[in-house]
Amino acid sequence: MSTRTIAEGDRVLGKVALRIMPFLALLYFVNYLDRVNIGFAGPNGMNAELGLSATAFGFASGIFFLGYLTLEVPSNLALHRFGARRWLARIMVTWGIVATVLAFVPNPTTLVIMRFLLGVAEAGFFPGIILYLTYWFPAAQRAKAVALFMAAVPVSSAIGSTVSSLLIAHGHGVFGLSGWRFMFLVEGIPAILLAFVTWFYLTDRPEQAKWLTEDERRWLTTELDNERKATEAAHHWPLRKALTHPRILGLAFVYFAIAYGLYALGFFLPTIIAGFGQQFGTKLSTVEAGLVTAIPYVIAAVVMVFWARHGDRTRERKWHVALPMIVGGVAIPIALYLGNPYAAMVAVTICAVGVCAALPTFWALPSTFLSGAAAAGGIALINSLGNISGFAAPYVTGWLRDLTGSQRTGLWVVGLCMLAGACVALVLGARPKPDRTQAVDSLP
Repeated sequence: MSTRTIAEGDRVLGKVALRIMPFLALLYFVNYLDRVNIGFAGPNGMNAELGLSATAFGFASGIFFLGYLTLEVPSNLALHRFGARRWLARIMVTWGIVATVLAFVPNPTTLVIMRFLLGVAEAGFFPGIILYLTYWFPAAQRAKAVALFMAAVPVSSAIGSTVSSLLIAHGHGVFGLSGWRFMFLVEGIPAILLAFVTWFYLTDRPEQAKWLTEDERRWLTTELDNERKATEAAHHWPLRKALTHPRILGLAFVYFAIAYGLYALGFFLPTIIAGFGQQFGTKLSTVEAGLVTAIPYVIAAVVMVFWARHGDRTRERKWHVALPMIVGGVAIPIALYLGNPYAAMVAVTICAVGVCAALPTFWALPSTFLSGAAAAGGIALINSLGNISGFAAPYVTGWLRDLTGSQRTGLWVVGLCMLAGACVALVLGARPKPDRTQAVDSLP
């Protein structure tokens, strides 16, 4: 490829990124906040008002993911068939309605039911976005694109912790609601409003993008079509194979391990910070605790983008997934053994950086050998199985907290799980060997 062609391609991809990435990041910001804001509600009135133990809180937090995994694969296949803007808008309306209803749950049973339905409503959103990015970005730029999208996770956790704390602190009594109920109400509405924007703003495929010139559309469509044909020639993975192959299950375990760390932090970091008062004698207001919770995620957001860019530039994948997992897995168990809250927050921050840095490059892996319907089904299956950790992490962490009276055992489990996932990532490598039959058949 000539220098001029490379420069023109970079310009087109920059234009695409500027058009769709900020909006997708905004959608995921709202999505992730609605998923984990129960972590702020729990220690700020919800657990006491509903009479939830740590185990019950963990179960209510994690049941979301059992609902989530039930419809992941069919939802992503529907997005592949009907288009992203229609299907994502449908998902957002349903999850926004359920998220607002959480403000009015009267008891633990209803809370569990609504969290399960929230998972059902959100099913397909995240893997749908990952699939959507494969329609717009070639493989060489995909990890960076995923990182820009997934920066919404640490940003949501950082800004969301502060916003949620402010809503809880200042929303008490508004509409006759407790502070945590007011937070659920306010944070559920944006999903409904953004669903209508999504319908009109997103473009399903490059060939439909009127905001690109004809030459830009032609270049991007040709580039992606050629890459897809090369992938299909080297790796013949039909949908059935993508839903049954052991490699997909291995990748699902790696994602399980990464997400285990992510959700253990997301649901219990506010509780851990609230426990600093008992452990270290530190006194923080609700808003101050929210600001402290934001620190690890602000740093993680910056690191994950630079790490993904480095992975794209070097074209190395497996160590860009495994190394952050190893660093995070070692850091998190020692956090609560340190002698002061500052050292503990350093360890927690290192873990958050490790978890977040591993995510973008991981999601660049499936599209190196999957395309079309196989990519839709395979990505959804990996996400679905991996997100079982969203149930396991808060439930197991809460159960171990009740059993032992300490957060330490649960965090050891987080660390060991991440280390195991790193080992599997290294064994799997970046992509499978090319299908020799297909490679031979593709020769002229």
